[in-house]
Amino acid sequence: MPINIPNGLPAKQILESEKIFAIEDTSARRQRIRPLHVVILNLMPKKIETETQILRLLSKSPLQLDIDLMKIEHHKSKNTSRDHLVKFYSNFSDLKQNYYDCMIITGAPLEEMEFEEVDYWGELCQIFDWSKTHVLSTMHICWGAQAGLYYHYGIRKYQLKEKLFGIFPHELCDEYDFLTNGFDEIHNTPHSRHTKIDEEALKKEKRLVVLSKSKKTGSNIIVTKGYRQIFVMGHFEYGVETLAQEYFRDINANKPIHVPENYFPDDNPSRRPVLTWRSHANLLYRNWLNYVYQMTPYQIEKIADMDMYRGYKEDHGYSQAFLKGDEE
Repeated sequence: MPINIPNGLPAKQILESEKIFAIEDTSARRQRIRPLHVVILNLMPKKIETETQILRLLSKSPLQLDIDLMKIEHHKSKNTSRDHLVKFYSNFSDLKQNYYDCMIITGAPLEEMEFEEVDYWGELCQIFDWSKTHVLSTMHICWGAQAGLYYHYGIRKYQLKEKLFGIFPHELCDEYDFLTNGFDEIHNTPHSRHTKIDEEALKKEKRLVVLSKSKKTGSNIIVTKGYRQIFVMGHFEYGVETLAQEYFRDINANKPIHVPENYFPDDNPSRRPVLTWRSHANLLYRNWLNYVYQMTPYQIEKIADMDMYRGYKEDHGYSQAFLKGDEE
C-alpha cells in the first residue's frame, strides 16, 4: 500500500527516486477505492495445485482482489476433474467482455513443441491480443512467458542440452525498480524447463527491460516500461516440494533427470529441501499489485483507452493521470 504524506514534504522526492509510492494528502482524498479484478489463465495440468500456489502469493497483499479463473475452451484437461473446471473455471469466450486490472498466464509443459504445434495456440493468440486492451498488467510465467515474448516481440526459444532444473541465484539489474523494490541484490528463483529464449534478440528489443538475470539461467524477470507486460522465466510461485515431486515423478517413470541444483541439502534427495525464495516471491507479487493499484483507472473499462506504454515516465517518475480518483 502507498503511504499518505503531507503536501510538499521534501521526503517525497527522495522516496519517489527509490520507487516507493507516496501520495500527498490532496491526491489521497480524491482516491476512490474498489477491489482489483484479477484473471488467471491456468495452463498447467494440475490446475488445483497451480491455482493454490498463485492464490497463496496474491493473498499476501492487503488489497481486496476479485479472482476469475480462465481455461482454454477447446482443450481437454487430463489431470483436473471436469467437475472442478465446470464449477470454478470460465472459458475465454465467457470473460472476454470483461476488463481486468491484472492477468496471470501460467506455464505449461509444452516447451519441446513449436508454439504453432500446440493445439490451442490460436485461442491463446486471441487471448494475448485481448489482454492488450482489456488488462492493465499481464504477468506471464515460464512457458507462458516464452509464448508471450514470441507472439508479441518475435523472440524465439531454443532447446537446452539438458533440463534447467533447480534453484538458481539471480542478480538485480536495477536496485530501485518498482517491481523488484526491496529485493536483495541476489535472489533465488526455481526453474524447471527444457528451453531458453534468444537473449541476443531480447537485447535488441528496446521495448523490453531486464530486471534480473544470471549466467546460468539468462534473463529472469523482463518487463515493458509501463509494466503492461511482465515475463517471468522462473517459478516464484512454486512450493517447497514442487521440484521434488517433479524429480521423483521422472525417476519413477525412468525418464532422464538430474538432481535439481541447489535444492536438496548436500544434493541428497532423501533430505527435505529448504525454501529459499519465498520472501522474494511475496515481494514480487505485492509490488506488482501495489503498482497496478496506483495506476489503474477507477472506471476499469478506461483501460481500453490507455496506450500500451503510458503510466511510466522515462525518468522513472509517476504518471499521475492514472492514479485512481484523479479528476478528468
